[in-house]
Amino acid sequence: MQNIGNTGVGAEDVALAHVNTHSRPSQLKITDMKVCDLGRPFNTTLIKIMTNQGIEGYGQVREGGSRLYATMLKRLLLGENPCNVDRLFRRIKQFGYHSHQGGGVSGVEIALWDIAGKAYGVPVWQMLGGKFRDKIRIYCDTDVRGKPDGKVMGGALKKRIEEGGYTYLKMDLSCDELLIGIPGALSAPLGFIEDYENAQGQQWRMRAPEYLANCTPDERLDRLAERRRVTDIASIPGPFTSINLTEMGLDIVEQYVVDVRGVIGYDVPLAVDHFGHISVGDCIKLAERLDKYNLAWYEDMVPWYMTEHLAEIQSHSKTPLCTGEDIYLKENFMPLFEKRAVKIIHPDIISTGGIFETKKIGDIAQDFGVPMVIHMNETPVACMAAVQVAATTENFLAQEFHHHDYPWWSNLVKTKDSPIVQNGFINVPDEPGIGIESLNDDEIKEHLHPIVNGFWEGTDEWDDWYAMDRIWL
Repeated sequence: MQNIGNTGVGAEDVALAHVNTHSRPSQLKITDMKVCDLGRPFNTTLIKIMTNQGIEGYGQVREGGSRLYATMLKRLLLGENPCNVDRLFRRIKQFGYHSHQGGGVSGVEIALWDIAGKAYGVPVWQMLGGKFRDKIRIYCDTDVRGKPDGKVMGGALKKRIEEGGYTYLKMDLSCDELLIGIPGALSAPLGFIEDYENAQGQQWRMRAPEYLANCTPDERLDRLAERRRVTDIASIPGPFTSINLTEMGLDIVEQYVVDVRGVIGYDVPLAVDHFGHISVGDCIKLAERLDKYNLAWYEDMVPWYMTEHLAEIQSHSKTPLCTGEDIYLKENFMPLFEKRAVKIIHPDIISTGGIFETKKIGDIAQDFGVPMVIHMNETPVACMAAVQVAATTENFLAQEFHHHDYPWWSNLVKTKDSPIVQNGFINVPDEPGIGIESLNDDEIKEHLHPIVNGFWEGTDEWDDWYAMDRIWL
């Protein structure tokens, strides 16, 4: 036995030198937050929360959201025990909102669960009550560039089945892309469709880094204002656009689905999304036309907050309506359930409020007889967090995957399985936390955002920030 009598080192110190101090979760404290921005296809902020025991928790802001949504929360977290996930979530949730604005609170919540699981040495799914399944079924969202063609889309989907092993599929069915430019397919106030089409196309050009480069201060202000005006036009909700499908337009959309089904057959579930900004009446006409093609669901036919409109469309459709990716907090899903406005719910874990909130949403949906699919157009960080929820929610059907065509996607992180998605499934990890051992900084450096510079930047400006955040008294 080592003699430590004259070394000045206590027996407790010697013992702790051989002990994993991660087993002392009651003494954990949050010490820092760092962020790193990735470029396309994500345009997202990765979050790293640090602790006094060396445990790191990983999260991310939803794609397209600002890092500010997350970094401003640091002032409410420093010095706190990250294992008190629910208490900290209740403190910060007032600073989130619907859609991408929920990405800061949600991403931080995910990182807290990741730390808690690592501190206790268990996967997050175990902390949520255990799992219902060992594998998570993935539905592969598929895009095809160029002019829409049903047979081309069918070929791309068939390739997903044959080469990727996917057993569940989704495609866009955009009336905008299919019909704009075809005489007689759409009606609208003269000139509006041209303005709307221009706005849809200009959005992407105006988001590019070079759009604000090499211009005077006055030109920059004008370009910023124009970018906002274009976004306003492009985001007009369907019921307010006055765009209507003609019978010819309905025929074209229906034929597109016929062509797709002609290639892939009728055995595989096929969901459809991105219908465009069309009226409630046109949604009903489309639903009635397409019901016979055995589609898994119609997604986001009108904005999620138009509950009565969704209920009306669902009452005319034999195919389930699906929405939810932009809804923040469980209570905001309730009107959809109570009014029977959807038959499938579709939360996004980094818009809802995070892991625990999404689990609650799934359980509430089950009480109303509604199954859950999970929206996921993100990095492996949000993906693996969503897997924890999918494993623990009984009424879960499938989880989305957008990045099959990006072979480096899995390489952003280190996990037990690589690639993460294998033959259309993700194995539920047994590793602590959300199942990510570490982030792959070398791969992350290859995909940094072209404008938002910095690699794991500090957030010291928020350390001492104080504001009167209370919402009563």
